[in-house]
This record gives sequence, C-alpha cells and structure tokens, in this order.
Amino acid sequence: MVQLITNAVAFKNDIAEEIRLFLGQVDIQPYAPEADLRLFVLLCKDEAKCLAMPSKIEQIVPVAPGFDALDVKRQQKRSLKLCVYQVMQKLYPVATPWGSLTGIRPTKLFREICQRQGEQEAKRSFRELFTVSEQKQALVEEICSIQQPYIQEVGQRSASVYLHIPYCRSRCLYCSFGVEVAKGECVLSDYADHLINDIQQGAKLLWELGYSLHTFYFGGGTPTVLPEKDLLRVLEALQNAYAPNGREFTVEAGRPDTITREKLRILKDNGVTRISINPQSMNDRTLQIIGRFHRAEDIEDCFAMAREEGFDCINMDLIAGLPGEDVSDFNRSLELVCAMKPENITVHTLAIKHSSRLKARLEEYPLPSAEAVEQMVRLGAETTRALGMRPYYMYRQKYMQGNLENVGYALPGTECVYNIDMMEETLSVLSHGAGAMTKRVYGFGQRVERLPAPKDVPTWYQKQERLFAEKRKLFCD
Repeated sequence: MVQLITNAVAFKNDIAEEIRLFLGQVDIQPYAPEADLRLFVLLCKDEAKCLAMPSKIEQIVPVAPGFDALDVKRQQKRSLKLCVYQVMQKLYPVATPWGSLTGIRPTKLFREICQRQGEQEAKRSFRELFTVSEQKQALVEEICSIQQPYIQEVGQRSASVYLHIPYCRSRCLYCSFGVEVAKGECVLSDYADHLINDIQQGAKLLWELGYSLHTFYFGGGTPTVLPEKDLLRVLEALQNAYAPNGREFTVEAGRPDTITREKLRILKDNGVTRISINPQSMNDRTLQIIGRFHRAEDIEDCFAMAREEGFDCINMDLIAGLPGEDVSDFNRSLELVCAMKPENITVHTLAIKHSSRLKARLEEYPLPSAEAVEQMVRLGAETTRALGMRPYYMYRQKYMQGNLENVGYALPGTECVYNIDMMEETLSVLSHGAGAMTKRVYGFGQRVERLPAPKDVPTWYQKQERLFAEKRKLFCD
C-alpha cells in the first residue's frame, strides 16, 4: 500500500498513474499509517514538489507558464507527474518504455510541442524531460510524419460521424465496454428505430450549421450483429440523411459469427469503403478462452468472402498478451493474418480493465510476462513492415501490459483517416447511439468538450430528445 498526501487533489489520478508505472495495481490511499511508502506531493505557485518517506528522496520540478487557464492546468499536471516519476525512478530504478508519459495520445503531445516550440524542442523534451525510449520516440516521430497530410486537409468546419451499436454476440473476457449480449431480433430492431431517429436529427443539425463531412465510422460492440433488414434500414437512413458521404466509411464487421454474404453486400451497396474483420487471435484454444464462439478457420472464410464481395480495404486486429499465449502463439497468428494480405493490421496490447471479467478472475488466467508481450509487439512491427505497411496511428490505455501501446499499420494510401482524426482530436465528432461520445473540437484540438450518451440503452431511449438538445447547444456555441 502507498500513502499519497497531496494538495493537488484535482491531479490525484494522474499522480497515481505515475506511481503504478513502477508498482502495478498497488492500493493508493490518503490515510495509510502502515504504508511502506509515503509520498508527499505539493503543487506550489511555480513548482511541483515530491518527497518520499522514509527514504527522504525529494524532487522539485518547475511549472512552466501557461498561455491561458487551460494551459496553466496542463503545465501543472505535467510538472507534478514528472516530479513523482523522478522520485519513483530513484526508488525503483527500472526503465519504462514511455518514460513518464501515461496519457493516451503521445503523438498529440509531440505535435503540440512542435507547434509551440519547434520540432527540435519536441525531440529534446521526449528524450530528456519525459525520458521516452529511443525506439518509442522514433515511433512517435514516424507516425506524426505519416499523419501530417491527413491532418492538413481538415477544415475549421469539418466533422466526422460515428454510429454505435452497443451489442455483441458474446462478451469477451477482457472487454470493459458498455455493451450487452444481443438477445432477440426485436431488441435489435427497436434499437435500430431509435438510432435512425438520432441519425436524422443529427444530420439536420450539421447541414444547418454548415459543416462538411470528413469520415463515417460504424462501431460498437459489433454493428453486424444487427439482422440484415435492420442493418439495411440503418445504412439507408444514413445515406439519405448525410449524402453525399465523406472521404471514407468504415464499419467494424468485427466477428465472423455475425457476418453473412448478404450483410457484406448491404455494406458494399450503401457506401462502405472499409471494414474490419478482427480475429484477436488465430489460435482456437485462445478464442474459446476469451469467449469468442468461432474458429480461426471461420475468420479465413469470412475474409475470403469479403474479398469476393469487392472489399479492397480490410483491417484485422490482433492482441498481444492474451491469456495462455506465448510468443510462438502470437507469431502464428501474425503469420496466418499476413497470409490473407489485409491492407491494415492493428496490433493491440492487452489492457486489464477494472470492469472486465479478466480483472475479476485474474488468478484463473495466466498472462505472459511483460518481456514476452514486448517481444510480441516488436514482432508485430517487424512483420507488418515486411509487408510494406507503416505505423499510422497509435494510442495507449491504462493498465496495459508492459506499459506498451496499440499501433495501427497500413499500406501507404490505405490509412483509416477516422482513426487519425479521433486519436489526434483534429475535428468534431457527432455521435449516434447509446454509449457514444460526441466531441466538439476547438482550434484543431486546443480545446475539446465531450458529451457522452447514456450507456444504458433504455435510459438512452428516454433521454434521446434531451441529448439532442444538448448536442445542438454544444455545436452552436
């Protein structure tokens, strides 16, 4: 147990993330007289201080001046995290690949420093201030370079549209999303009715305010869990409300046990340009353990069927660090996926989320070591590069094994622009569906305001009209 005493209450969770870089899922409490480690973290006017007891190790980090109130808060948080990280590193001298960085978007941070202080200062900050490893810094710089042409095409009145289906055929062991297991076509048809109404109202709002549409993304959950007739209704409503479409339309077809040839034809006939068919693993035993009711062979059959129906841009996801897998298992999945020759491969690192079944029953599922997971991630990078792919977007999550990252790789020209927009927060996103997040982005990411929809589907039904009024207010301000 760690005792944390701080006057920077607003940044308590950020401080805790730095501590857990070194101690894992340790219990952190403000009152713990029997704790082995006590940290006193103070935010003063122009500096952050951290003192560790009983070792008496102390660190002070200056707080850089901010441009406005939001930037002042950002600088304070950055100094506090650095201060705590430097103390923890002296106590537990282990290398962390991302240094003191715990945020989701390292690429966005690098780009922000470049814009304010120049590329050389961004490189110096990552290397010397945040102590990011040479390998991870090179990854950030490469991704930023690949993203730049796509970011430059975004205008002040550009927006993307996201549709959400909060249902799956089954719930995966590691899943922490607010999704439900689909129970009956009537439930899904009722949801489709409400989603169509939401689409129609949202489209009117964006056209009324003069927004141009950049990309469309249909995610979940699993969108293809919808029955064919309801999938068709939703896509036709989207076409009628938002036509003409943006530069791309991506659908997470996801799981092969929800895909039929007719559904693929419906997607193709209604403007979908990209789909994901996500194995997560190509090992049948692993698929059973994580709660997926299909085999690796089904994934291969589904991929072939998608090609036959004319899809020439397909993404496939794999997860490094799944229960019971070793490096050879992951390498086998990589080889089988690469043999299908998708245009995109996304390599995720397993994140152990609090609300997942995996977290609740962790002792039942042996996980590979951090070193093994790091080797899997490295294999993913090497294998995709051998296919001619480049890393084009990246994000991190809390509680990831080995403090690593998720990276999307793509053949040049096949990058998913929506993923870039979302991760870099370059434009506003109008979202439809229960549990979906609407974002209003100001000044190309300088300020972001979020409006979440209720995750509970019946609650979303009840609050749909009020939520739309809040969307209108958010986009009209």
